[in-house]
Formats: sequence, C-alpha cells, structure tokens
Amino acid sequence: MQHVIFPAGPGDAEDLARVHIQSWRETYQGLLPDSFLNRMTVPVYARRFAASLIRPGEKEATLVAADRSGLVGYAAGGPSRSKRAGEAEVTTLYVLRTAQGYGLGRRLLCDIARVFAANEATSLMLSVLRDNIPARGFYEHLGGQAEAPRREPGPGGVTYEVSYRWPDIRMLTKTA
Repeated sequence: MQHVIFPAGPGDAEDLARVHIQSWRETYQGLLPDSFLNRMTVPVYARRFAASLIRPGEKEATLVAADRSGLVGYAAGGPSRSKRAGEAEVTTLYVLRTAQGYGLGRRLLCDIARVFAANEATSLMLSVLRDNIPARGFYEHLGGQAEAPRREPGPGGVTYEVSYRWPDIRMLTKTA
C-alpha cells in the first residue's frame, strides 16, 4: 500500500480528529476507561487540532500520513516538556490499525525526528502507557531507551507511563 507523509494544515483538523479518536479506541480499549473513550467526539478534537495547527508553538510540527482512502496516521510534537536543552518530544504518534504493518509508524517517527533535527534538536523522547506492550516493543525495536514507569494523571484517574529516549536523534534521522 502506498502512503504519503506531509505537514498537516488547519484543513486537516477534522480528519486528524477522526484518526485520533479511532486510534485511541483501537489502542486503549482495556487500558483506559470505556466511558472516556466513548465520550470522545470529532467536533471537540477537531477544534483542538485546528487551534494548534493555526497557531503552532515555536518548533512544533504535525505530520500526517495518508493513503487513497484519506488520513491514516499522524505524529506531532515539539520541544520537550521537560525543557532539556536540545531535546524534542513526540507528543502523539498514531496509525490506524488498518494501516499498520507497512512501516508507516517508523516512517512517521523518523520523518518527525528529521523535522526536529532541522530545528536543532539533538535528542528525542516520547512517553507511552506502561501497559501498551505493542507500542513499547515498537519503540524498543527502534532503539528507544526506556526509563522507569511513572505515575501520571490520566483519563479516569492515574495512569503509568514509560518515557523512551534517543540520546542522539541521528539514530532515527539516518533510518530509511
């Protein structure tokens, strides 16, 4: 299957919201409360995406992946929330289940790492739910170094997250 990856614009907000909600429901069923997942709506998330795409923060980026059917995944982020010098953070990376298995997640991660490196980032990090074993395996396969799980406030109460770091962003930018 052919996929293209390109920078998202405000006109992509509604499609991004659909991908976000569908991927959360596919990924987090059993990991987050069904009541939260069922309350997610396209209009609410489309407004959030539109606002962030109209006025992105400094050095923030959102890349989308599409096939002939439309958007099937995206990656977004910017400077690390921990404010470590030179560190970028991928805040979201999701690929719909029907588009998985084609290397699209790896391409999105590597492409957004290239954007961050062009913006002078030298390292990269991201966080994932501790119990999201498939995602953890994916990031470990790509060389991410796991840190100890930590408690975080989340939908429905406390969640546990694991941060993955690539101390040298070139581990990802040189990946084809």
